[in-house]
Amino acid sequence: MIVKPYDNDEATKKTLVALMFDNISRKYDFLNHFLSLGIDKIWRKKAIKMLNEYKNANILDVATGTGDFAIAALKLNPKKVIGIDISKGMLKYGNIKIAKKNISNITLQYGDSENMDFDDKSFDVITVGFGVRNFENLEKGLKEFYRVLNDNGAAAILEFSKPRKFPVKQLYKFYFNNILPFLGKLFSKDKSAYTYLPKSVEAFPEGKEFIDILKKTGFKKIIEKRLAFGIASIYFAKKK
Repeated sequence: MIVKPYDNDEATKKTLVALMFDNISRKYDFLNHFLSLGIDKIWRKKAIKMLNEYKNANILDVATGTGDFAIAALKLNPKKVIGIDISKGMLKYGNIKIAKKNISNITLQYGDSENMDFDDKSFDVITVGFGVRNFENLEKGLKEFYRVLNDNGAAAILEFSKPRKFPVKQLYKFYFNNILPFLGKLFSKDKSAYTYLPKSVEAFPEGKEFIDILKKTGFKKIIEKRLAFGIASIYFAKKK
């Protein structure tokens, strides 16, 4: 089932996702950290730690948004970090952030994760935070990951998952389906963006199902690390 941010049968999911992020880009950083209580920053740090063997790497941050994961990746002392996104609004605010921090080795640019404008084996590492569930064609996007990674490369994919145990499962559902959409609408003025989030998480093939898709697209040595009682997961996948 394809979940879209807005009710529009004629427009593709990709088009509507880009529109949604353009609409909320000005408030995105504030809402992202506020609604997660800042835990998202800790999760990114954990994902970067799993990439410790990849120092001085060429890194691609997919669905980079305003560049938070790209900035976190600087802990690896990379040669360069390129962040791509389909939302020009998010890239605008990401570039403002990077300029304020005076960071020279991160480049944010427009790019489609399912049709990347990079040569085969261009990167040592791919990172993506809370982005793969927004892909129009998940398998196609992951095949692109595999294509642009070099033979010794790895991907670290941070994504929401669904808690399985009481009472976290019940509290999580209540927060995601009631509190988060209310606060998201209040601050972003876009109700659909924060009702789409829980729907997209519910539809995402997490856990073993996602690992099977990674395997199908060619990845090996896949590890899933569940975070915060299963609210999110890091999937660490090597090309070989």
